[in-house]
Amino acid sequence: MTQVLCITLNPAIDLTVSLDELKLGAVNRAVSSQMDAAGKGLNGAQILADLGVDAIATGFLGGDNDGIFNRLFGEREALNHSENLGQVADNFVRVAGITRTNIKLTDDYYGIGRTTDVNGQGFVVTETDKLHFFEQVAQLAPTCDAVLIAGSLATGFGLSDFDHLLTVLTDIHDKVAVDVSGETLKIAMRYPLWLIKPNTDELTEVFGVPVESLDEQVALFDEIHSDIEHIFVSMGEQGVHWLRRQGNTRELYRAVPPTMKIKSTVGAGDTFVAGMIFGLLVNDEPQTALVRATALSAHAVSIIGFKVPEQDVLKDLIGQVSVEKLA
Repeated sequence: MTQVLCITLNPAIDLTVSLDELKLGAVNRAVSSQMDAAGKGLNGAQILADLGVDAIATGFLGGDNDGIFNRLFGEREALNHSENLGQVADNFVRVAGITRTNIKLTDDYYGIGRTTDVNGQGFVVTETDKLHFFEQVAQLAPTCDAVLIAGSLATGFGLSDFDHLLTVLTDIHDKVAVDVSGETLKIAMRYPLWLIKPNTDELTEVFGVPVESLDEQVALFDEIHSDIEHIFVSMGEQGVHWLRRQGNTRELYRAVPPTMKIKSTVGAGDTFVAGMIFGLLVNDEPQTALVRATALSAHAVSIIGFKVPEQDVLKDLIGQVSVEKLA
């Protein structure tokens, strides 16, 4: 079975609290709440498993509050046996301390769903922790069909460590996918990656230039002489551009998702990345892979959590996705 190594360096426990409307400085009453074991790489691992891919989850995890993660791995193992889905194998390096808790406040502000994030702090990674992690990655990566690194860096795991991680992985593997932001994005863009998915705000923050249009996006990646095979530029509800390298040129695609009733935007990007990794690994036609990934991402904003919809729902969403080849 296809297998993907999913690296989450700074996982989180997501506490999502839904409100009618968030009122600052006042008592707010929750409509509902939900707690999930999360982190961008782990979110992607769950989507890949739902699609039938075996995911190996690694990174760092606080040993003092890992119960919710252990339950997730147990639940995924049960699903693997009962529904023939892919597995999510626990290979996290346990470290001293707690995994951070991130609070997601979702409300329906004038009919438009929005999410307010309050991100916590957690464990600190030591040199011994990093040594164990790098040893594990060197053993696991060659056994997998692809590698995904997604999310922020844990305290104690610096930019030089991230740079070293990409050096190790790209030396081992030709299919390394990255979904990061800020200075880690700038570092990642220097490597011959298989796949990357920044959004327009992240690109503007890092490079200081506008990238709203396709021409501006192509110009930026040409200017920095990017050697990345699959570049996806996310533009929120306006869709995504795919700059797909073919020899010395790039094929260009645009996908626009259907309009959705938004419950939470958390996990939408992670779901898209996982969907594209799946499509590329099973050698789907480009437009088929892009349509499915966009439909999966659209579904992600309509729920709280990380899950592939039932086939009839997915088929209906796929029919609502608009995709065109631009060049």
